[in-house]
Amino acid sequence: MTISKSAAATAPPAAATHGRTPRRSVLFFAFAFAVIADPVSSVAYAIEAALRALHGDLALLLPTMSLVIGLVVVVTANYWQLVRRFPKGGGAAAAAAQAFGARWTFPPIGALVVDFVLTIGISIAAAASAVIALFPGRAPWRIPLALALLVVVAGLTWFGHGGRLLFAVMTVAFVVISVAVLILGFTSPHATGHATASGSPGHSAVLAVVLAFPVAMALATGVEAPSTAIAQLGQLDDTHRRRFGRGTLALLVVIVGGLTLSLTALAVQLHIGIPGADSTQIADIAHAAAGPGWLYGAFQLTSSLLLLAAASSSFQAGPGLLKALSGTSERPGVLPPVLGRANRHHTPYWSVLVYLVAAALIIVAAAGQEQELVLFYAVAVFVSFLVGLLAMTRFALREGKPALAWVNGVAAVAVAFTLGVNLLRGWPVLSMVATLLIAVGLFFRWNRAGRPTGIEDIEAQAEAG
Repeated sequence: MTISKSAAATAPPAAATHGRTPRRSVLFFAFAFAVIADPVSSVAYAIEAALRALHGDLALLLPTMSLVIGLVVVVTANYWQLVRRFPKGGGAAAAAAQAFGARWTFPPIGALVVDFVLTIGISIAAAASAVIALFPGRAPWRIPLALALLVVVAGLTWFGHGGRLLFAVMTVAFVVISVAVLILGFTSPHATGHATASGSPGHSAVLAVVLAFPVAMALATGVEAPSTAIAQLGQLDDTHRRRFGRGTLALLVVIVGGLTLSLTALAVQLHIGIPGADSTQIADIAHAAAGPGWLYGAFQLTSSLLLLAAASSSFQAGPGLLKALSGTSERPGVLPPVLGRANRHHTPYWSVLVYLVAAALIIVAAAGQEQELVLFYAVAVFVSFLVGLLAMTRFALREGKPALAWVNGVAAVAVAFTLGVNLLRGWPVLSMVATLLIAVGLFFRWNRAGRPTGIEDIEAQAEAG
């Protein structure tokens, strides 16, 4: 028995070659801006995470975030190669299987399972923080508010994937409002804030930046999405899927990099330090730049909606992955068939429940504070990044491209260093343990099922399905 490929992933390219250009442009808009919702939403907490790791030292914040964006570019370059090699989707899992064998598919799959849970948890917690920053009186209700938002987002997944265009609109709205805040903040002579360092880092500036930037690498989560999401584009041929994937990656770097560095520079200029208990740094930046008026309210509203969109995206992708791994009565699977049961909107409701419960547990454990989850968030997905980079290094060596192999190898070392620094912080090792346990568990179940073929395409199948 084999794990069959989705019809959407193998659809003929006729629709792509005969479709009208305006319709394809709308498709790219909906696809690209929906897919980058996750990394764009990470701006809401990654800058603050870096500042906290720097103990409030604003002078080192811009160098730290510049290093973060540099590594995001490196990781994105790897996925640029993956899109070229796997135009039907598959990401790091497909690369690992082709480079090292099918069993190496499971570490990136395990990492993605954990990453989706953490994306939901941290996005919901950050959305609740955005609401509380706008309405401080809701602070005592932080955990119930976060859990209520979680249930609402999970409930919306019942209706399937129809919200992709809405997610795209939310992403664009946040970007537009952010640009307005930035323009006002940099040009207004009255915009100001205050910053107080919470203590000396205790070591040199260079070492402080090197130790702080891995925390903010939560900004890189979601970079892998275009390389797998292109499997949804069954109406396009390989050439156009490559263009959509690479165009989305380029857009991701420009928007995420531009917003991150601009907001960081504005925070430094306005002296916006570590926020109080009922606010966030990004909210304080917007308040100092725009004042308490409608623009500040719009900024908080669009940021919270974007974060909910990022959570909703993972509520679709995560259960979709479990569904693709589950078996049916006709064929064996890696996971029990119950996880693949879907409603008429193709939503695997038992898998959604699994993610709902897991996300609720981590939200409660973190007391609804997204900053408590950032360290865990910047671990699991880096396992996938590392495996993908090692696979691309091996491909380059096989094909006699030493320069490309050297670039990918250096990038793999940088990613491994980032992963190692975060693991040395203590509790984030739980993310690694969860990733490895899931990977090992899936591997043993795959063996018990008779090693069904097609496991290397599981990410593409999940997206196409």
